[in-house]
Amino acid sequence: MTDIFQDGAISIHGARENNLKNVDLDIPKHKMTVFAGLSGSGKSSLVFDTLAAVSRRELNETFPSFTQQYLPKYGQPQFDSIEHLPVAIVVEQKPIGRNSRSTLATYTGIYSVLRLMFSRIGQPWVGYYEWFSFNLPQGMCPNCQGLGFVDEVDESQLIDPNKSLNEGAVTFVGFQPGTWRWKEYGNSGLFDLDKKIKDYSKDEYEMFMHAPKQKLKNPPKTWARTAQYEGLVPRMLRSVIHSASGRHHQAALEKIVTRKTCPVCHGTRLNSKALTAKIEGKNIAEVGEMDLVNVLKFLDSITDFKAKTMVRELRSKVQSLVNIGLGYLSLNRGTDTLSGGEAQRIKIAKYLTSSLSDLVYVLDEPSVGLHPHDIQLITKSLEKLKNQGNTIVLVDHNPAIISAADYVVEIGPKAGKAGGEVTFTGTYSELLKSNTITGKMLRTPIKFRQPRKVSDWISVQNITSHNLNKVSARIPKGVLTVVSGPAGSGKSTLVNAFKQQMSGMDYVDLSQDSVGVNIRSTPATYLNILNPLRKLFANANKVSTQLFSYNGKGACPRCKGKGVTITEMAFMDPVVQTCELCGGKRYSQEALQYKYHDKDISEVMNMSIDDTLDFFKDVPNILKKVDLLEKVGLGYLNLSQSMTTLSGGEVQRVKLALELDHEGSVYFLDEPTTGLHLNDTKRLIDLFEKLVDNGNTLIVIEHNLSLISQADWLIDMGPDAGKYGGKVCFEGTPKDSMQHLESRTGVALKKLVK
Repeated sequence: MTDIFQDGAISIHGARENNLKNVDLDIPKHKMTVFAGLSGSGKSSLVFDTLAAVSRRELNETFPSFTQQYLPKYGQPQFDSIEHLPVAIVVEQKPIGRNSRSTLATYTGIYSVLRLMFSRIGQPWVGYYEWFSFNLPQGMCPNCQGLGFVDEVDESQLIDPNKSLNEGAVTFVGFQPGTWRWKEYGNSGLFDLDKKIKDYSKDEYEMFMHAPKQKLKNPPKTWARTAQYEGLVPRMLRSVIHSASGRHHQAALEKIVTRKTCPVCHGTRLNSKALTAKIEGKNIAEVGEMDLVNVLKFLDSITDFKAKTMVRELRSKVQSLVNIGLGYLSLNRGTDTLSGGEAQRIKIAKYLTSSLSDLVYVLDEPSVGLHPHDIQLITKSLEKLKNQGNTIVLVDHNPAIISAADYVVEIGPKAGKAGGEVTFTGTYSELLKSNTITGKMLRTPIKFRQPRKVSDWISVQNITSHNLNKVSARIPKGVLTVVSGPAGSGKSTLVNAFKQQMSGMDYVDLSQDSVGVNIRSTPATYLNILNPLRKLFANANKVSTQLFSYNGKGACPRCKGKGVTITEMAFMDPVVQTCELCGGKRYSQEALQYKYHDKDISEVMNMSIDDTLDFFKDVPNILKKVDLLEKVGLGYLNLSQSMTTLSGGEVQRVKLALELDHEGSVYFLDEPTTGLHLNDTKRLIDLFEKLVDNGNTLIVIEHNLSLISQADWLIDMGPDAGKYGGKVCFEGTPKDSMQHLESRTGVALKKLVK
């Protein structure tokens, strides 16, 4: 045993979850261990689906059975044993609070303490703790209901007055005749469904468009007994515009909604009474507008003895956010506007103030969305967590994060079925000398590309939005441009200005938003190859195509196409058994007897994209499509894998796969290297080269220095974030940025080249 295991180890034996091949592994305690390896090699299967899942599951089992039924279920991973396992705290990449009512202060618990302090020492005294909450009736502004803004709906964009309800008068998506939303008007008995909206009387129009929620007096039989009627505008505001579902309809909503600061509370969210109470000359809304650095100064100015414990609590929470590089955020910043990187740092900061120790913190790519400058702050914070007596385990591809580790584990050698083995364990310096795929890539020196010649530009002038104040910039056409800079420096705001400049032109927007996936979406459904695949089996065996659908005639009669039988067990985990009849294959015995190239339909559906390339070499209509996913580095995905399991970077590359045939277009991408191993990043760079060779313009927000070095043009935003950023610190070739000390990216490139 080396010195690294002096405090003992978490010992995993026989891990077999997903593609893991009976893995035995020791992870040193009270150290920081990074798991590296190709995307899809099995890192998450070991770290999240085994180590973290077992810890959380066993912790839940310490609670009474009554409590257990309300706790999340983590499933039973496939493994032999795990020894010396601490309680796991999992810090995932999921965004926080998509709710308009959630702010940085409410999410972190800072606002609760602030409200308490204003109710105790604010002068004049206006009321209790509740009177300072914009989410409760006592404190909220009555005009905007505590949102700080009012939305005005352009009714002419929402309905077509020349149509009747039966003809589809409501133009917004989801209100087509016969849909459940349409039925709330069509089944109410209040309207003549064939009468055009422009012919409605004033009362009918008011009832249809503006009526508040109400019970109907004599509803027809088609009306649900407990249902309430609500006019179209208030219903849109409540269930679409102000709800989480609104972000799925953002483009459509922009046409019909104008958002304005509330004219009554001027964006403070609170009623006038709550705003009269002041501490050191500031009301609670004015404190909310401060960035965190200034909040600390405000707390230092409070001398009232009654506030001593509250000030101490607030200082501790705010200071940990400042230490992790978030001092530029204001307390009233909506959590729905935070980036994934900011959200994850907020979660890490929350744990930095905890007195608990001997825990294992499990992190999912904490480098995502972070500039090399920000990564130094993350590694310092993780070091602090470790020094408090905790074990840090994280999955990451970033060289700066890997180099900060005490111990590195590489999982490989390849992705999917060809992965699932431990290919390296040791220190970072040992990894650099090793013959592993990660070691080789880390040793490869940075080389700058020779910039292409440029003759035409896209320019934006005097952009004033968010933290940008009269910013001008230009992007060359027909080459690869990277927009870089620390998190929160204004990259997305600048890129959005370029998008607006190009409205009406042909551009491909490949953001990290969901690809319209649901629980049934798989690469096979997304590529639209299920029907040709079924036809292939049907023609080869001269039977009906319907036999090869496990949602239809081909379903196993016992498990109904699920592949498993599930028995609910109240407070214990449900018992999930592989279906005995189909052996988990989902299809009926009849469907499984038919083969194509010696494989049944289930075996084909469980192939990885890489494996299908050879299998479909004589089927051009399928080959062409699976080849697209292989080109964007997703060859390790299974044809039948649920799309809901993909990361933001994978989702973006799936979208890119279907958009590779453009010539002369402009592509916008947002951190496409998210979740990619250095080797896969190289493949993505090669793909971008081909897109540029086809006459396309690529505009990419990115922090990855390997990708930045291969760009023709760099716009570096900064120098810092929020109001301390928003400036163009450098415009030019990536190589030239190294001579500019005010360019954070140039400084990071110079350090790496050295």
